Amino acid sequence: MSARPRALRAALALAASVALSLGAAAPAVSAAPRTPAAGGEHGWPHPDLATSYEATKKYRSEEKAVADGFERTEVCVEDTSGANLGGMGYHYVNPADIGSTDPARPAAVIYAEEHGSGKRRLVALEWVVPDAGQPVPRAFGRDFDGPEPIPGLGEVYSLHAWIHEENPAGVFAPYNPRVHCGPCPEK
Repeated sequence: MSARPRALRAALALAASVALSLGAAAPAVSAAPRTPAAGGEHGWPHPDLATSYEATKKYRSEEKAVADGFERTEVCVEDTSGANLGGMGYHYVNPADIGSTDPARPAAVIYAEEHGSGKRRLVALEWVVPDAGQPVPRAFGRDFDGPEPIPGLGEVYSLHAWIHEENPAGVFAPYNPRVHCGPCPEK
């Protein structure tokens, strides 16, 4: 078995496992502002986020993300703990970038669905690093979250960056209270 299909299966298992472990639901996400969330002129808490934004803004087009190796998923991730943290959305994973801490190479680009339209918009990025017994990975001046077990990858660290859509919970929070799977909440 070649490394590429094994890595692809692991990446897709990652997306599905994250969704299952964090709670998944059917599609549909409330609309929210599409402006950059925050540093420098954006107010982001770290200057490398501008590098991430510039490297990934082309992925506003799902087609460009898929063409660059990000695998589309149909599982929308939302908090089901009862804490009403919101959701993450749909993770499109690029197996070649699992393990990267490079600001320009996230392992996943994350999309939310426009309520009722079936269209998806880029909202966030995620870096995923397998735990190989090394120190906790860092990027943007902060430690990654984790480790958490992901079937197919083992223990992993992850870090979200909500730079394509504002997150009232914070740029690096895993969940965004404005993103929801399933029917849009009443206003």
